[in-house]
Amino acid sequence: MDIFNVLNMIGGLALFLYGMHVMGEGLSRASGGRLESILEKLTNNRIKAVLLGAAVTAVIQSSSATTVMVVGFVNSGIMKLTQAVGIIMGANIGTTITSWILSLTGIESSNLLLQMCNPSSFTPILAILGVGFIMFTKSEKKHSIGTVLVGFTVLMTGMEMMSAAVKPLADVPEFTNILLMFRTPVLGMLAGLLLTAIIQSSSASVGILQALCVTGAVSYGAALPIIMGQNIGTCVTALLSSIGASKNAKRAALIHLYFNLIGTTLFMIVFYAINAVFPFAFLDEAANAAGIAVIHTTFNVIATLVLLPFCDGLVRLATLTIRDDAKVERIDDFQLLDERFLAQPAFAVEQCRVVASRMAELTREAIFAAIDLIDGGEFTQAKADRIEALETKIDHYEDNLGTYMVKLSRAKLSRDDGHTVSLLLHTISDFERISDHAVNLLDSAREMHDKQLSFSPMAAGELHVFSEAVRDIVSRTMQAFLTDDVELAKTVEPLEQCIDDINVNVKTRHIDRLTSGKCTIELGFVLSDISTNFERVSDHCSNVAISQIQVRNDEYDAHEYLLSMKRGDHDAFDREEHRFEQMYRLPD
Repeated sequence: MDIFNVLNMIGGLALFLYGMHVMGEGLSRASGGRLESILEKLTNNRIKAVLLGAAVTAVIQSSSATTVMVVGFVNSGIMKLTQAVGIIMGANIGTTITSWILSLTGIESSNLLLQMCNPSSFTPILAILGVGFIMFTKSEKKHSIGTVLVGFTVLMTGMEMMSAAVKPLADVPEFTNILLMFRTPVLGMLAGLLLTAIIQSSSASVGILQALCVTGAVSYGAALPIIMGQNIGTCVTALLSSIGASKNAKRAALIHLYFNLIGTTLFMIVFYAINAVFPFAFLDEAANAAGIAVIHTTFNVIATLVLLPFCDGLVRLATLTIRDDAKVERIDDFQLLDERFLAQPAFAVEQCRVVASRMAELTREAIFAAIDLIDGGEFTQAKADRIEALETKIDHYEDNLGTYMVKLSRAKLSRDDGHTVSLLLHTISDFERISDHAVNLLDSAREMHDKQLSFSPMAAGELHVFSEAVRDIVSRTMQAFLTDDVELAKTVEPLEQCIDDINVNVKTRHIDRLTSGKCTIELGFVLSDISTNFERVSDHCSNVAISQIQVRNDEYDAHEYLLSMKRGDHDAFDREEHRFEQMYRLPD
């Protein structure tokens, strides 16, 4: 084996790993976060959990990715530890699909149909289709499918390069002697564990083993303990991802480790005990890619069947390892923004939407509570504390969401997910500003309470109409945002224009009362502050609604949107504004 074969082997390995990465990424984007959402909404049915874990892993081509997601789910409080066990077991089964795909390279036949099953025959066709989808279509879904096809082609090309490069090793005695060492179960398991821990993918390490099988020097006796070690090595990724996570998240990673350790130990003890009494002749035979796939799948299926009834035992074992203390861990909304989810951008975007929706609900609660204090509600310190606490919490939402979405925006997002992130980035600052205005209104209410001030019946009536209009625009804005209702969002701007007119009229009437001596300057300042805050709340509602309307068209200029409405035929807008003017007419 010369230097060129070594370079070909390394290059083949690089293509193989990159192809697996690209294919998994394309499959994940094509799923649009739906697979992760299915896992998130999982029931307590263990068999269903195993099947879903296997299916999701077979699609995204990585048990490590599935397990890391599960650690994130548990850390976020989305999933219970007992639910996680079944998914982890299923992930170990699902990851074996890769070895079956790679085993197709060993198909040799004069039959045309069987020849076409060999990847070397059909990957050129997939490459042409994939490149065509990527270069000549605008559909986001077809781009993702194209990425999957090209990724698969690169993966299989890398596999063939590795196989061709290592073939001469069959004639190298030193290589054969090394493989003989791996027949020792402990050494074989350590080799498989280290290889998988380094590249952090059992699918990839099994693929490398399958490539080595073309030398004819790898016996089943050497391959079997390596495969066992590979199942343990794949746990490293989840263990690393659990660092700094909650206790339950760490336990989920430990369950993955314990499942593979216990399953491997039991399998090896039983297998070699039987072999000592009734020797298995196949252990001395040269392994092939299909045989490796059979061993890989058989072990994981048997381990799952044996340990599935003991799921609660695995949970207890993990709980004994990481014990509870007196401090109770609190799950909050910010834990939904788990950095583990950034590896699955579509799902991370959905988590951002969930947290932003919660922020919107808290903002609505804060501003409504503040408006109630202005519009005849009794001022109490408890109500004041609640509004201030909400404003502080909403500030934290903006900080956490903004930081997380900046990281998320660096990922490869689909067009729809990119629109969602843009919308959320545009709206969370408006939610935060609305909560600031809630505190400003609280200050006005506190001033009136402390100084025992009260508006005249006429001014109070005008503020009541003004309050109702502001409540309406906040309700419409938040409901449109929470339900992604663009048509409802389009009704916000006409109401905002109406509120602008109400604001002007309220201030004009106040000046008239002031000049006639019916109102004091002190109350006038309070009224001015209230009406200014009301008007600015409606402005921020307008910003949110316009962002929701424009983001679908990759447009983000609110000023240009308003100008286009004024330049165009906006009879419908005028009718809607007139309707609101009739609804919120100030008392005579």
